[in-house]
Amino acid sequence: MELVFLVLLIVLMIWALGSGFPVAFSLPGSAILAIGAAAFFGWLFAGDTSAYFAQGGPVQWLTAGVTNFRGIYWEAERDTLIAIPLFVFMGIMLQRSKIAEDLLVTMAQLFGPMPGGLGISVVFVGALLAATTGIVGATVVAMGLISLPAMMRNKYSNSLATGTIAASGTLGQIIPPSIVLIILADQLASAVDQASTTRKGLYKEATGEISMPSEFDIVSTSAGDMFMGAFIPGLVLVGLYMLFILVLSLLRPHMAPAVHFKGKYDAKFALRVLLILVPPLTLIFVVLGSIIMGVATVNQAGAIGAVGATIMAGYRLCEGRPGAYRPAILAIVSVVGLALVANIHPINVKNIDTSGDVAALVVAIVLALAFLTSVGWSFWRTFTTEDTLRGVMIDTAKTTSLVFIILLGAAMLTAAFRGFGGEELVKEFLTNLPGGFWAQFVIVMAVIFLLGFFLDFIEIAVVVVPIVAPILLADPSANVTAVWLGVMIGLNIQTSFLTPPFGFALFYLRGVAPAVVRTIQIYKGVVAFICLQLLGLAIVGANPWLVNYLPNRISLTSDTAPPPQNPRLQYCLEGYLFEQYDARETALAAAIERARRLDLSYLPRDLQRDLDTAIENAAQTFALVGSVRSAEAAVAARADAYAPLRNQVRNTQQRIGKLEAEIEELEFRIGRLAGLPEDERTALPDLEAQIRELRARRTDQQLRIPAVWADQSKAMQALQKEEETARRTYRRNVDSAYLPIVETIAVVAAADALAELRGDIEGLAGAVTGNAPEVAADRINDISRVVGKVEGAQEIRSLLSKARRAIRGRNPEPERALELIDEALAAHATELAWRERARSDLLPELEAYETAIRDTIGLRQQPRLPVSQVKEIVGCLSQHRDISLYF
Repeated sequence: MELVFLVLLIVLMIWALGSGFPVAFSLPGSAILAIGAAAFFGWLFAGDTSAYFAQGGPVQWLTAGVTNFRGIYWEAERDTLIAIPLFVFMGIMLQRSKIAEDLLVTMAQLFGPMPGGLGISVVFVGALLAATTGIVGATVVAMGLISLPAMMRNKYSNSLATGTIAASGTLGQIIPPSIVLIILADQLASAVDQASTTRKGLYKEATGEISMPSEFDIVSTSAGDMFMGAFIPGLVLVGLYMLFILVLSLLRPHMAPAVHFKGKYDAKFALRVLLILVPPLTLIFVVLGSIIMGVATVNQAGAIGAVGATIMAGYRLCEGRPGAYRPAILAIVSVVGLALVANIHPINVKNIDTSGDVAALVVAIVLALAFLTSVGWSFWRTFTTEDTLRGVMIDTAKTTSLVFIILLGAAMLTAAFRGFGGEELVKEFLTNLPGGFWAQFVIVMAVIFLLGFFLDFIEIAVVVVPIVAPILLADPSANVTAVWLGVMIGLNIQTSFLTPPFGFALFYLRGVAPAVVRTIQIYKGVVAFICLQLLGLAIVGANPWLVNYLPNRISLTSDTAPPPQNPRLQYCLEGYLFEQYDARETALAAAIERARRLDLSYLPRDLQRDLDTAIENAAQTFALVGSVRSAEAAVAARADAYAPLRNQVRNTQQRIGKLEAEIEELEFRIGRLAGLPEDERTALPDLEAQIRELRARRTDQQLRIPAVWADQSKAMQALQKEEETARRTYRRNVDSAYLPIVETIAVVAAADALAELRGDIEGLAGAVTGNAPEVAADRINDISRVVGKVEGAQEIRSLLSKARRAIRGRNPEPERALELIDEALAAHATELAWRERARSDLLPELEAYETAIRDTIGLRQQPRLPVSQVKEIVGCLSQHRDISLYF
């Protein structure tokens, strides 16, 4: 019966949306009606309000709704979603300040003389507006009012002109900063958690191991990652649009003729172009650059963008008046001044020691006040000029409220969909498709594309993504990143603005286009651009590095970059290093041989032993690399025959698991009926018959598992274990081959620091004989701490600590303390003697050896990857790796 109410839920949603009800009420309303009907009829016919639910019941649904409400509220308070009103404010402020008009007119004059130049200028401006405003409606309307008449006057084809404007206006949905990307990042965050739980369950079921290696886990995403991931795909779309217009103008010049500029391309024109282009380009650089460089989070970048847009609007709205640029100039001067002060003299309010610190702080405060003055000045201008600020605030509140109430309604709808078993049906349908992940992915993309004909991007993002994303992300065969999946969905959703009959960009353009432009011409015009969007989707799908490269590159070069020992990096790191060993084996072997010949005889025995072991371990690296490659080749050789068998068995086991879940559910219902009177247990025979049928089907499925599966699985797991052991042995070996070298260099280099402590240690004898025991103990403790900071001085510190303990307590022993101090002095002299010799004889050779092996054998022990290695490793990380053999 739950299927009946699932269908009712979907029908109610379609009817409500098709009837013109607001989305914000259609989604939760459909859920409430369907849940209420299921609960009522369950109570009426089965005496149980939960009888017609596949999972839980109305109470659980209500609890889930409250949890979702609180989750969205707190998310808005602390993380991703707070960026939405900030970027909306930025976009609306720029749109109302008429900067879009200036860009369109100037770029049309600049690009016009080339074939298709007017259309290319529209795409260029659309990309700029996408990276600043991101408001589709405002962009399409502005370009429709300004560029469409100009294109028609210059004999552009109506269909090409309207298609170019509509498609360029939708670039704001994929070029960051984008509201769609923020919403997708929010939805994918919970999807990653669900998918991770599913994948861990698959790993435990396949291997019997409780914990799954973190390198097999799903890489989560954030709004910042989504912005960086969508940047290159957005440029790919821009390039495809421009290339299409250029080629069309060359093949059919009458459709996109060149438009000659009547003015002069002189210094005045160049200055005007700079004044028009530089402010929005600067804003793009500041907003996106602050995220890329790790200076600001997405939320902080949104605030920067909102303030920057207000400053730009402050001078644009007052253009032509005296002093129009004063607030902007004041802001630029104060920001540049703050940057210079911070670089010349670091500012730390908690550490003001010198007069220079005070002066730097005072200057920084003055500059900060100047910047705040410029911001306040700009806000006052937008408030008093054409009531701009009030209109922007109202529109921002409306748009933000719309997004958030749709998020809440979609959460209620999704909870109802899951309650009626819809998610399990979708999962079962997708996982049973032949062709694995890519068949599932293509079906999901096709469904999203078709939904775009009827639904808005927010509805698709918040209704469809939570259902299908966990299924796609959990699949280890493709092992896609959440960023890539989010960008692919974002690219697909973008088509929803262009697809008839409900494409919003078409409505916006139809509203401002002249009557001579027929609606069918608009529809014809967007067809080519829809095809280009699908081509862009295919290009990005076939080349995942287009999405993954920037987020990975930024992550590995940021101040918070993971160290090379991070488990997620090991596979790609070792692939890079193994190639380096092949290319540099001769040089590395020569360096190791030179290290073997070093005279270590005068070093302490433990240090000699550690260095000898480290050098020998370095020599064994090449043999261990060969062992790893042999184990990897053995797994690969068996994989071709094993993979089809593994897929067959895993699909069968999935069906068995589903049958067992159904049996468990029926047994639970039988258990609830057991306590009821006989006349209320009429459903018992039917339930028992269902259980018998399900058990028979389970047995049939179990018999379909090939007899050779157990042996084949054990053999493959043994090979994988050998590979894992070989890799672990290699990693321990290179770590132990490098660390002792670095530690010895640090010990020898500390000879001067150790020598400086001689006088302090000698003075401890006088402290013991000339002071009270407590005072002497404190002095010894102070010197002991200083000695402990010197590399390799543990023995001296240990002797001093013993001396401190000898003089403390109820029965002080000054004589024993003096003996221990003398022993510490003797140890100091011995240490200093070999360190000074090693500094001249051994240290240069050790440093040269460390330099030779640092970026290969010693790379894992570096605090972070060097930039040169990052470039090589990011390429590997940006590709998706099939890990299904381990599940």
